[in-house]
Amino acid sequence: MTGTPSGAHRRVSTATAAGRENTRLVVIRGNSASGKSSVAQGLRDHYGRGIAIVGQDVIRRNVLREHDTARGANIALLGRIAREALNAGFHVVLEGILYADRYSHMITSLVRDHRGVSSCYYLDVPLETTLVRHASKADAAYLAQVTDNHLTSWYRELDLLPGHLETVIPADSTLQDTVARILRETDLASASTIPPPQCKPSQGEAMNPLVLMSDPRVAAIPVRECGEPLVDVRDHDFRVDPRKQDPLGAFAHVREGVLARLEHARSLLPVGTDLLFIEGYRPLALQQRYFTEYRHELSAAQPGWTAEQLHQAASRYVSPPEIAPHSAGAAVDVTLVDQDGHELDLGTRVNASPEESDGACFTHAPNLSDRARHHRTLLLNAMESAGFTNYGTEFWHFSVADRYDALMRQEPHARYGPIELP
Repeated sequence: MTGTPSGAHRRVSTATAAGRENTRLVVIRGNSASGKSSVAQGLRDHYGRGIAIVGQDVIRRNVLREHDTARGANIALLGRIAREALNAGFHVVLEGILYADRYSHMITSLVRDHRGVSSCYYLDVPLETTLVRHASKADAAYLAQVTDNHLTSWYRELDLLPGHLETVIPADSTLQDTVARILRETDLASASTIPPPQCKPSQGEAMNPLVLMSDPRVAAIPVRECGEPLVDVRDHDFRVDPRKQDPLGAFAHVREGVLARLEHARSLLPVGTDLLFIEGYRPLALQQRYFTEYRHELSAAQPGWTAEQLHQAASRYVSPPEIAPHSAGAAVDVTLVDQDGHELDLGTRVNASPEESDGACFTHAPNLSDRARHHRTLLLNAMESAGFTNYGTEFWHFSVADRYDALMRQEPHARYGPIELP
């Protein structure tokens, strides 16, 4: 890691200087399938708006469609984009394979010229692990184009930048641990960005990872229904728990796209560990009943609370019916089991309320054993890597393409709205 501690003076030529004293530059390098893009996205998911991800593949492959050569046009363009984003007040995550012999001059110049703190990381993943991770990807078209032979020919062992600029992160560091480490070491969690001139920060620029379902910003997200049908996960070899079953089997249904992401998440779990599917689709009338019953429980326990306080507190545990991800077929409640189907210890039972669990139902609750926290990390990493968003008050609840997910990802609209079971 390199950079100057906050408040220290840096001598940077004004002719080449980039960024501001409070901007952060994070460079993430490593071989293909080492997790670079997932780490970059994890940093943005945690921080919210204000982070610009400058990806080598996006510029080289998608924008320029050029081969990776020592004189490639993408090298200078990556540096220019990073500089412009830093100058505009964004934190920048520059990620890619970025071979040292081709990209080191651009990277070291950028680090040298950046006024703020710069931190460089190398994700060190063995070739054998790289091939396993690659095979688990859900994109069939990509797998057909990029073979193991390609990965082997591209692979460079510990291809570090000169000058000891990089912190090496080993392969056994989980996605969540790596993201947490970078956030901590760069102080990104407390670093604020400066909006571009003449621009006012929007409501979402300081997105709290514990935004509740009752937040007005969730309901304000428009829905552009994509029309995907509900499908039964029991037809796709999933372990399905019967505790939420209903006569019509509605509980075992999800949207087609949700099923595909579940299959991907399952493939990312370590051998001997599996997903246990508990509940997916929930009819709107049942959602309304759950919400009303829990709100009445809170009202009896807290007679002095206002209607607004009751509504907000109830939404920690049950989504308000009008925006409920379950009623859109967009959400799943899942946990982990061993190879024999026995539930693993994740700190508290699935569907335990904040009152019952003394807050242990919150995904990042502090009152967990090391074993429970490890299992939660496995679940969270697999689901988030497959594209799901966790609801931070319920470690078991994940959704995608609904209003809540759209808000947390700063998407303009949701693709899944309320739906009826055929």
